[in-house]
Amino acid sequence: MTDPAKAKGPASYFPSIEKTYGKPVEHWKALIREKTGMKHMEIVNWLKAEHGLGHGHANALVAHTLAGNKGG
Repeated sequence: MTDPAKAKGPASYFPSIEKTYGKPVEHWKALIREKTGMKHMEIVNWLKAEHGLGHGHANALVAHTLAGNKGG
C-alpha cells in the first residue's frame, strides 16, 4: 500500500532530484556505490563539488544508497 507519490525519508527527494539534475536516481546511486571506502559526508561533499548537487539532495541520495548497501 505504498504510494510512490507519498514517499518518506530520503526517497521523498527523488522526484525533485530527477527534475533538477535531469538524470534518474539510479544514475546517482551507481556513482555513489563506486565510492567504496568513503564516508557518508565525504561522498556528499564529492557530489556537491563534482556534480553540483545541493546538500539536501546529495545527503538524501547517499543516505538511501548506503542504507541499501548494509547487510548485503
